[in-house]
Formats: sequence, structure tokens, C-alpha cells
Amino acid sequence: MLRQYELVERVRSYDPDADEGLINRAYVFSLKAHGSQIRASGDPYFSHPIEVAGILTDLKLDDETIVTGILHDTIEDTVATPDEIERLFGTNVARLVDGVTKLSKIEAQSENERAAENLRKFLLALSDDIRVLLVKLADRLHNMRTLHHIESEDKRRRIARETMDIYAPLAERIGMYEIMNEMQTLAFRQLEPDAFASITRRLQQLHAEGGDIVSRIGLGLQLHLADNGLEAEVTGREKHPYSIWKKMAERHISFEQLSDVMAFRVIVDDVAECYKALGLIHSRWPMVPGRFKDYVSTPKRNGYRSLHTSVIHDSKMRIEIQIRDRRMHDQAERGLAAHWAYKEGKPAADIRVPWIDDLVEILDHAASPEELLEHTRMAMYQDRIFAFTPKGELIQLPKGATPIDFAYAVHTDLGDKTVGAKVNGRVVPLRTLLENGDQVEILASEAQHPQPSWLRFVATGKARSAVRRFVRHKERDETVELGHKIYDEIVARLPMPLPAEALPRARKKLKMEDDDALMIAIARKRIGDEALMEALMPGSTGGDVAPRPVAQRQAISIKGLTAGVAYHLAQCCHPIPGDRIVGLRREDEEIEVHAIGCERLATGVDADWLDLAWGDGSDGATARLCVILRDVAGALGAMAGVFGAKGANIVNLNLVHRDGSFHTFHVDVEVHDLAHLHAIIAALRAADQVSSAERI
Repeated sequence: MLRQYELVERVRSYDPDADEGLINRAYVFSLKAHGSQIRASGDPYFSHPIEVAGILTDLKLDDETIVTGILHDTIEDTVATPDEIERLFGTNVARLVDGVTKLSKIEAQSENERAAENLRKFLLALSDDIRVLLVKLADRLHNMRTLHHIESEDKRRRIARETMDIYAPLAERIGMYEIMNEMQTLAFRQLEPDAFASITRRLQQLHAEGGDIVSRIGLGLQLHLADNGLEAEVTGREKHPYSIWKKMAERHISFEQLSDVMAFRVIVDDVAECYKALGLIHSRWPMVPGRFKDYVSTPKRNGYRSLHTSVIHDSKMRIEIQIRDRRMHDQAERGLAAHWAYKEGKPAADIRVPWIDDLVEILDHAASPEELLEHTRMAMYQDRIFAFTPKGELIQLPKGATPIDFAYAVHTDLGDKTVGAKVNGRVVPLRTLLENGDQVEILASEAQHPQPSWLRFVATGKARSAVRRFVRHKERDETVELGHKIYDEIVARLPMPLPAEALPRARKKLKMEDDDALMIAIARKRIGDEALMEALMPGSTGGDVAPRPVAQRQAISIKGLTAGVAYHLAQCCHPIPGDRIVGLRREDEEIEVHAIGCERLATGVDADWLDLAWGDGSDGATARLCVILRDVAGALGAMAGVFGAKGANIVNLNLVHRDGSFHTFHVDVEVHDLAHLHAIIAALRAADQVSSAERI
């Protein structure tokens, strides 16, 4: 285990300005916090965070990241609190430790490849500061190095599978190939022990038969380049067992048939020398067709740059060669961490990672270390959020998604039946915006159906499409039903009963394909009343034919129809059940329902009037009141208490005027009917704090 002074010296070797006191305080704090805790290996638990910090020093990360590595398990595994971390080590370290703690709580779903990919994205999304992810990868790497100490084979295999599916691809995603290779090798040893042992044994045999063949070939490459005037550093190695096994599986070949088991790196000073080295190598040894890749002119998505080629060496063996300059090599070794060296508040090297191109521009022009830190956020997936079902299934959604979007993402039927939601165990409104890591439980009812109001806040196309589809069907059904009611009222005006064949004959005359189409045309006033009457009973609209007595005409009931679908309640008068109502009918519009005393009706409107009725047992509606309160303590509470005592729900409250000793409010309140509203107004007027209460 690294001693305190050794860890500090490691950091100071690449960052002389590092905060030595901060690192020392973290070392002592973590030592005391973990106390007598023991790992499966029998070592003190404290050794783990120190070794994680050591891995981070290999990546040459800043002092805050090193301190985060030392403290990363304190919140989860000790009595230390986030507030304590922030007080002792600052806001940035507290935020980083909190980020690592969140990642540690995630359970991988490695059996499902899609879930694994989502989880990788989720890890990135939660890692709004890339350093959080670097600490987590270092944590996982050290756990893999000590995995063999865990007694349970099932647990070892689960951790290894999680590493192979989640963390190794994450390391590759940000260009940290050395960490990726080591993770894969350690995981492969657990997941395929027989294959690992077989490949390792054959590599040992190859080494025994050929002596130090890797060193000999590497020296030959270096001398060939030097003889042609190019000084280069050449290193070689046998490929990792997992890499060999993967190629054997992909190509369906045996170990003996796999010729390129050795790989060499040629490191030169600049890009021009990369291509010069490539030319010298190809002029000396024949290239294997189809095995040349130029990642210098066209970098990988994670920023990796290098020339790759395979040649047939003098020993008739295929060897793989990677050619890169020193900056490329640093990038390949340490990935995105290679850019984390600070120099006067700016990164030491350009970052060539396409998915953070926008971030690079900000980094290069940061005016201060504070601004630089503010903008070192992950640019990937910042427009996505990831939430969990109660069973731990991961659901990916766009930013701005709500529980309704979540429900439809799980299943369309669940979305249709949603009546409520719990987020992290707490009941929330359906328009609540979800955040990364939320656990969402959808409350459903067979009696529920999608609401038109959902369209105002859903974010996903699936949810919007499902709600619109339902609203479309419901609107059609209710429009047909309303058309039937208007049709019956029009028929009642005819001078005599209709014969059975009258409707089919009229439909044909009016060129309607079926009864539903005719009823929709009637409800939407695409056919005038007189035109319909004439089609049903020719001559019925002439002056010579007396209409039926007015007493036989009935008001059209809107019971069973939905406000906002087949009709809408006028906002000028807010009609409620109990009011006498009329409907204004215009071409291709919903029926607009007004109270008979509405001032707008008195001014004359360009629309047909329909005599409407609520029908027995109608649902309630929203009434608007003007309430003037005296300017005394508790007046607003007293008013709200009256509404609550009368079982009325306030849906909107607006302070419209303040005049010395009085405050005027407009209150929208849900009521059952007119009698309910009158009872509320009477109770308000009886309250001492209320000066007046009137319906608007």
C-alpha cells in the first residue's frame, strides 16, 4: 500500500503546484473513517481507496481527483456525510465524491446487451464531470486486480461479466486502452478460465521455443529505422489472452492458425515521422493486404490516433505494428485523462474527441480555472436522462421527459392507464420532469384513459402519438354522438314523423358515405339545418308546412360528452352544472357552451344557437369567483379554509388588485353544480376576513 508521503510525491512529480495539505488531510480522514474495516483479501479496507488514488496518479490527474479517489467510499461505507466532506475538502471534491457514490449504487443488468449499453450511457450521463468516471474506472480496476480473493464463484463471475459488459467498453469509449485491456484480461480469466489457461500456456510455449523473440524483432525494427535516419522507440509484447481468444472466435480458427500474436509500437517525434516510419517498414517487409488502418488522418471516435499495419516478418510470422508520435501515445495510454494536466488554468494539449468538440472550444478559451472547471462537463448524452423501474430496468428518455413519457416507454397499455406516479417513493404530479437516476413507479387504473391535457407536457413521440390517437378516436366518437343528438333535435322540428327510408335517402342525397360521416357533418355544421331537413323531408322548410309545436322540442343533453373534445366551456362566463346553457355552433369547430346570461351572447354572435342541457348527474366544472379580502393576517388562509370545508378544490388563484386595506383575488374553483357554488359564496361572505365574494 502506498504510504502518505509516497502518494504526495507521486502527485508532485507531475504537478508541483498540487495542494499537498488537501491530499494529506484526505489520507488521514479516510484512514480514520474506514477504521477496522477489512476487505475479502484480509487487507485493511483503507488500502483499496489508496490504491485507487495510486492508479489515478498513473493517469497524472489533478489533486482534487486524487482526493476523490481516497474518499470515494467514505459516504457509502462509513459514517461520513456529504456535508462533512464539503466542509473539510471543498465543494468540488464533495460533488465528485457524490458522483462516484451514485455510480456505485447502480446495479448492472449484464444479461441484457441493450440494458448494458443503456447503463454505459447512464454512467456517462451521471458523470457530468469526466473525473467522476475516471475515479470509478480506477475503482473497478483495483477491484478486478483483487477479485480472486472473493470466495463465491458466482459473485466473481457476476463482477467479471459486469466489468466486461460495462466498464471495459466505457474505458475504450474514452480512449483508455491500457485500463480496458487489463480489465478484459482479468474478467476473461474469471469468465473463461479454461480458455484463459490454454492460451496462456501456449503463449508460454511459444516464448520458450523462440526465446526472447519479441525483443529480437523489436530490436530489428529499431535498427532498420535507425539505419535509414529515423530515431524511434520500439516496444513489443505478446497480445493479451482475451484479444487472442476474441480473434480466434471471430475468425473460427485455432491458436496455431492465428499468426499475428505479437504487436509492436513505434513511437516517433511527430506526424511526419509516423508516415516516414510506415514507408520504411513497408519497403522492408511485405504488408498483409487489408490490414492497414490510418487513424491519424481519420481518428477513432474516442480520439485515438495511430497508424496500424501488419507485415510478414523475416521469420515468416505476421506481426502487428502501431506507429504514433509521443502525444498520440500519451493519448492512447491515458485516454481523455491525458488532457487533464493543468497549466495556468488551461489543458496542456488539444482534445481531439468528436463528441466533446464543443467542450474543447470552451476549454481553450477559459478565462480562469473556475470557468474551466465550470465547463468540464460531459457533453455526451446531456440531452438524455435515464430512469429505473421499481425492478431496476433502465429506461432511456429525452431530457424534459415526465412520468407519462416513462409509462409509455415501458408499455403503451401502461401509459394509457396512468393515473399517478411515484418518483423515488414520493407521489408527484404527472407533469414532473424526471432526472437522471430517478426510480419511477407508475400508478395505473383500468378505468383511466389518456387525457388531452397530457399533450401540453409530454416529451416523447411515442407518448404524444398515443395520446393524440386516443384523443382522435374519442373526438370522433363523441362528435358522432353529438351529431346524433343534434339530428334528433332537428328531426323533432319536422312537421311529421320520418319514414324508415328517410335517413338512407338523405345520406345519399347529401353524398355521405355512412351514418357516422353524416353525424360528424351535422355536429361540425358542415350541413345546415335547413339543408338536412329538406333532404330528410322535401318541402319541410317551405312556408306552407307548419312546424311541430315548440313544446315538443327538447334541449340537447351534453351528459356523457367530454369538455375539450366534443365541446368546450366558454372562458368568459365559466358555465357550471345548474346554469341554463346554450351552445354556439360554427362550421368545423367544437360547440362553445355559454351560460344564458353571458354578456357575450347579448352582443350578438355569428353562430347558430343550440338549446343545451347538462343532463342528470353531470360532472362538475370550474367556476370563477372575485373575492375581496381584508388586509389582515390569515385572511388568505381563512379563504382557503372555506373552500376546503366545502369540498371545493382551488385550481387557480390570481391577485389582481391591491388597494390599501383590501386585496382582490380571482379564484378558479372546481364545483359540483350551481347549488354547491352558492353554498361556497355564502360561506365566504360569512367569514370575517372576506369583504365580498361574487361569481364572475
